[in-house]
Amino acid sequence: MRRPGSQIPRDSVHHPVFARFYARMSVTADLKGGVAERREELLAGLSGRVIEVGAGNGLNFAHYPGAVSEVVAIEPERGLRRLAVRAALRAEVPVDVVPGTAEALPVKSEAFDAAVASLVLCTVRDLPRALSEISRVLRPGGELRFFEHTLAAGRTLATAQRVVDRTFWPPLFGGCHTARDTLAAIEEAGFELGVYRRFHIPETGVRLPSSPCVLGVARRSAVVDRGPGA
Repeated sequence: MRRPGSQIPRDSVHHPVFARFYARMSVTADLKGGVAERREELLAGLSGRVIEVGAGNGLNFAHYPGAVSEVVAIEPERGLRRLAVRAALRAEVPVDVVPGTAEALPVKSEAFDAAVASLVLCTVRDLPRALSEISRVLRPGGELRFFEHTLAAGRTLATAQRVVDRTFWPPLFGGCHTARDTLAAIEEAGFELGVYRRFHIPETGVRLPSSPCVLGVARRSAVVDRGPGA
């Protein structure tokens, strides 16, 4: 499964305190914050081989439809990866949990029908490189399903996002950057943007820097540029 010669540190990302917090908080958000419904929406209609980038504690696994033949779930954080392995054992589709980072996915090129990025693109160290890797491992025409934090549409909240991103938010929340313009980054990486929608979590009440989200689908171009002389 891994690319020959690839050297992926087994624990290249390690946030033990945040991992314990996230493991509890994410379950609460699924049960009480409506996030489980968003996961169901994100994964609906998928089929074939899927790579999930940044699987966390594996909360997506229960929502994969039966038409998915295999999920390769990449998770760099050791504690979350252990929880993901347990979740994989309960999943109704085959799930293989693998250590690795989004910027150097340890799998072959054009090996997957779809990729899933769920609340992870905000945390990667190099977003363009991570999206380039996702494009590499997708077959031409393959889908990228994304459910991510994103830059707020309103100026006040967007300004607050940029301030917290430069100060306390990333160290406290596992490297999360709330002000990344997710849609622009996906398009700049060469994906063809499809249907998407914006919303807030929670939907009502106080708006946090992490509240603005976007969920949708993009495609790797079906036309492969093989370069001069191809």
